[in-house]
Formats: sequence, C-alpha cells, structure tokens
Amino acid sequence: MDEAKRRCDPLPHPIPPEFNLEDDDMKTISTILCLAAVVLLCSDPSLGLDLPWGDDYADVYDWYSFDAPSSSEGLSDEGLLSEGEETGGIWITDSSGKEKRTTLEIPMGAWARVMIAPSESGELKLRCRYPTGTAYQLVAEEVEAGHVYSAWYQAEWVGDYEVWYTLDGAESETVRFQVQEGWIAEEGMAAPGMAKSGGSGASGVRAPAMYSYAPAPAPVSPTTSIGLAVGGAKDVENFRENIEQGYMPLPTDVTYEGLFYDYYFETGQLEACEKLFCPSYSTAISNDPISGEAQRYLSVGLNSGITDFARKKLNLVVVLDYSGSMGSPFSDYYYDQFGNRVDIEEDADSSKTKMEIADQAVVDLLGHLEEDDRFGLVVFSDEAYVVEPLTKVGEKDLETLEDAILDIEEYSGTNMEAGMEKGTATFGKYVEIDPSERENRIIFLTDAMPNLGETGEGGLLSILEENADEGIYTTFIGVGVDFNTALVEKITKVRGANYYSVHSASEFEERMDEEFDFMVTPLVFDLLLDLDAPGYKIEKVYGSPEADEATGEIMKVNTLFPSKAEEGEVKGGIILIKLEQISSDGNLTLAVSYQDRNGTEDGDEAQVVFPEAEPDFYQNDGIRKAVLLSRYADLLKNWIVDERRAFESEKSVQPSVTTEDGIAVPPVLGEWERTSLPLTVSEPYRDLFEVFGSYFENESESLGDIDLQQEEVVLDKLSGRRGGEA
Repeated sequence: MDEAKRRCDPLPHPIPPEFNLEDDDMKTISTILCLAAVVLLCSDPSLGLDLPWGDDYADVYDWYSFDAPSSSEGLSDEGLLSEGEETGGIWITDSSGKEKRTTLEIPMGAWARVMIAPSESGELKLRCRYPTGTAYQLVAEEVEAGHVYSAWYQAEWVGDYEVWYTLDGAESETVRFQVQEGWIAEEGMAAPGMAKSGGSGASGVRAPAMYSYAPAPAPVSPTTSIGLAVGGAKDVENFRENIEQGYMPLPTDVTYEGLFYDYYFETGQLEACEKLFCPSYSTAISNDPISGEAQRYLSVGLNSGITDFARKKLNLVVVLDYSGSMGSPFSDYYYDQFGNRVDIEEDADSSKTKMEIADQAVVDLLGHLEEDDRFGLVVFSDEAYVVEPLTKVGEKDLETLEDAILDIEEYSGTNMEAGMEKGTATFGKYVEIDPSERENRIIFLTDAMPNLGETGEGGLLSILEENADEGIYTTFIGVGVDFNTALVEKITKVRGANYYSVHSASEFEERMDEEFDFMVTPLVFDLLLDLDAPGYKIEKVYGSPEADEATGEIMKVNTLFPSKAEEGEVKGGIILIKLEQISSDGNLTLAVSYQDRNGTEDGDEAQVVFPEAEPDFYQNDGIRKAVLLSRYADLLKNWIVDERRAFESEKSVQPSVTTEDGIAVPPVLGEWERTSLPLTVSEPYRDLFEVFGSYFENESESLGDIDLQQEEVVLDKLSGRRGGEA
C-alpha cells in the first residue's frame, strides 16, 4: 500500500494546455489514478516494480527472477577482477551486477546470482548447507586467481541456506539465502504465478552433479530363502478399505498380482533350483462355479536358487505429494459422487490426514537405510522442490531431517509430472551406477489425483520409461482410501516398477520391516514365455501387470522382484494362464527367456502334457488357490464395472456374469481423479456373490489357508450372508 501512495505523488510531466482542466478536475483525476494504483498493486504487487519512475526510484534493483537463466550449471568466467576489488570474496549481486549483498530474502522457485573472486588458482568447490544441516557440493571447477566467476542459485523449499566455497583447503565467508513462501515485493523482478506452501520444514536447492564416490560399504545382511514375484501392485488393500468404509471401489483396485501377493503358493517345483530363476509348471482342469463349464489352466511357479540374497546399496529419492487433496482424512473421499470437492471439517478427534501419514511414512523409510545408502527428498504440488539433496545417510542430521519432514503440510494442486521430473533430476551424476553394486530408485508417495500439468498417464509413463532405460526404477505408494489405482496401475507396468497402498502409519511401518529390501531390488527383467501348443492358445494371464500384452502365444512380464519363501511356498510366487483348447492335442512346449539386472540373458525350456482327467483336477494346491483367487477377482471386477455403468446410465444392472457364460473376463474403466460412490450391490449380483461364496468357502476349507477368510468376509458383506450387509 505504501508503494501505491508513493506513486500518487504529483505527475513528473506537465499536462498539455489543450486539456484545459480545472483544479477540481485535476483533483478528481488524481484521486482516480491513486485508487487505480492501489487496486492494481493489491491485486499484483509486482506491477511496475522493475521499471522505476524517476530519480526517486534509482535505488530499486532486481535481485532475483523467476525466469530460468539460459545456462544455470557450473561457473561462468566473467573476466578479470575490476581494479580496486578485493579477492577472496563471495557475494550476491543484482541484475545489473553493480550492487552487492551477503543476505537475500528470496521466494521459492526464484533464481539469484552469486559472484566469486578467488584469491588463488585451483579447484573451487561451491557448497550449500541446508536447514537440515546437510552440506552439499553444488559445483567443482578449476578457477584462476584475479578472475571473477558467477554461479546461479535456485531457491526451492522454505528455510535458511548458507553458500560458500573451498579452495586449496581454505573456506570463504558465507552468503545466506532466506527462502520464503510467495513473493518478496521489495526486491523482485517478476511475480510467480502463485505462492507456494509447505509448512515450516527444511529447504532445498536444485541438485547438480557431485564429483566423488565413497568407499564401498559393507553389504546388507542376507536373506536365506527367497522366491520371486512380479512387479506392479503388491496388495489390494485399497479395495478392502473401500469396502470397509462403504464405498464402491474402482475395477483397478482389484489387481490379480496384488491379490496373489497376499498369499503363499506352492509353485510345483520338483527339482532344486541353482540359478537366478527356475520356472516350474502345473496344470488344472476346473469347472466354472457359475456356468459349470470346464476350464483349463497352466501355472508358472516363480522359483529362485538364490540363497544369500542381500539388497544392493541404494540411491533413494522420495517424491512426496503435498497437494491439497492430501489434507483429507484417510477414510474420506476428497470428491463426492458428483465430482464436487468434499470440505473436511476439522475435529480434534478426527482421523489423521493423508499428509500426516505420508510424512510419517517417509520418516519410517529413513529407518531402513544404511549409512552408505544415499537419500534425497522432493515435494510437489503445483510445482516441485528439492527439500533434501541426494547424499549419504551417514552424513545427515537425521533428527533435524525427520522434524523437517513431519512439518510438511498440504497445499494447492497436483502436478505429478513436475514431481517426477524433479525427482529424476535429483540423481545428478548418480544416474551412472554399476547395477551389480547399487540401485537407483524413486519412491513416489501420492493419492494419484493429478489436476495440473500432464494429467494422463502419457507424460508420466514417458518419464518412467526413460528412467527405467537409465536404471532408475520407481515404487508408487498410494495414500488414502481414494488413492487412484486407475492411473498408477497403468504406469507401473514399466520395467522395475511396483506399488503399495498405505492406510495407517503402523501398517506401513510393519510392512516395510518385512519387505523394504525386496521392494527396492528387481532381479529379473523382460521375462518372455513362448507357448508352442497346437491344441491351445492363451485366453487370459493372471498375476502380472502386463497381462493385457499376453495374446496368442506370448506372455510377457517386465519385472520379477525377490519374495519371501516359507516351507516350499513363495509369497505371490505364481502366474496363472487360462488356456482355450482349440484341438485335442494336449502337448505344450514352453520356452522362457529373461535378463538379470546386469543384462545377462538366460532361459529355459520344458514340456508339459495336460493329463486325461475330469474336472475338478488340480496338480497341486498352488494352482488350485490361484484359480480360486482369479475367479474371485474376475467376479469382483465385473460387479464393479456393471454397477458403475448402471449408475452412470441410470439404468438397472445387467450382469456380465451369467449362468450361461460363467465368470467373464472383465473390461476396464476408470478416471484419474476418482469420485466416491456408495457401496451398492444389485440383486442379481447379490445372488451371484452368494453362489460364489459357497464355492469359495468349500475351496478355502480344502486348501486349509486361514488367510482366505478375509475374502470370505468380503463375500459375506456383498451377498448379505451371515448378517453381512453392503
């Protein structure tokens, strides 16, 4: 407002006489101009500040800009030091290069220029100390005494930073950047599109390359017995939570690989495995429980001969969503069935928000890292910012870092693409690794409801694919009951990708205690199964996120991860193939090829013969359990699709599952920014669930797996059996 008043001083140029204005007219015009200036400056305080009016404004200089410099990396030689200037200094300069200062308030996302006048020649290392205490090397280049050099600094997350350089073992004085939310009017060049928020946590700068490697650390303690499981979803907890809370799930909340990963499977392995991967095969002939039609199945058991598994050293960048939707409670939808945002009433007794659980999840992840692992943190809403650079865990003040993480609060929109791009850039030179020694991974925590930038899977998918080609793999961790599995299910089909759901901090901590090392260590890539079977063709593949690529004779699986093995059974260690019989020839030749993490190719070939048996025939309990769970998932998906279609069309439900056709392979639908629908089970599906529930209960008793009771609870609720009510 003071600036507006200053601009209302008498006009610096005379009014031409032809206007012939009286004094009252002049007063009126002056008042109008003053009011207009006040309105404009209140609505956008940056207007006019970079073009001073008259001599009174000659002291207004520009100290930062939101436009990225044409060349922002490294040092630029600005020539010889001016006569009379002292060497050995470091300072912040304005856009004219004439003014100096050692402290600058600067908004998030803005750029400022640092000048350096080294007193000696040699290798100069420009460093930055973060508010968390982490010291990070920004630049390391050769300099000459008597020259002046410039470097660009980008402010990202809020907090106080110190920047200095070392040369020939000596340290310079420091300059300080006080990174703030929003725009500092007195010193800005141009206002940002929107102020950012994020609590009072730590801050960060853009992460350029570093120039040294540390000695190799001791390996992580090995796990003695493992099998393998596919990438993609690692649970169906979002489905269960939606049912529990009374919401209609999305079809993508139920994934075959996620459901399989909740259970241990007998793999049908008959011989000892002495390689990285040894597939085993089992057969089944089983009647559809709805239509009674005989169906044929082939399972692929995912066995490994590794007995001394230990995860590699890890370069881990966590990318954390702090958008507005993360402020809603875990058990509530952020959008109702009409697509309207739900305003959450704050209550002292209300459940924790997704943001609070996500913050705690990041802190919990830190507890699974070794001193020689590297950790970095990026946050995103409208834009993305580095909170903590990628440095060794042993060099960090973990207590201060954890406090900073827990301070992060939700704000504004969701630009997932910006978060992924910034997370990728944070690796710097560590993109170049030896895969036999170290793993590069991004863990992306989000509710997956993008509404800014590239909101479809296209942009994100491209980034993930490019990263995978460079050896940077991705884990998505879905937060909240409204976590959008439709988007993440698509993009985690990429090589090396997987995803989990989180619904409580304690659940996540317990899960990571058991599975963190497995989650970050893909072992097998580009698994191809070539089926040579004149009498059969592949109808459907269950248990792999790439299942829609299984057509004709080829089944493809991008990634296999290590998985826990107990008493001859492997957690999630099976892929199920539904076969369509097209002739009486029952002979199958199966050729498998794959690559290990170093790119070495290997393979295997086997002969399988379907027995002359009547249904129901199962070669072992592993394939029997897989058939049961695949039918369960198919029925659920058909129900969700049919109920949602009926709601949208305002028509009665027409079940895709019938007594004539049985449990059909379900179609796919979904929206990224998911809306909530009340849990609804139409009468036809209630009857189907009751019939299937009896079948499921009988199979569960035969298999003797008490964990299957959690699915019986769901079926009871959907059918209304035993007092269950949807």
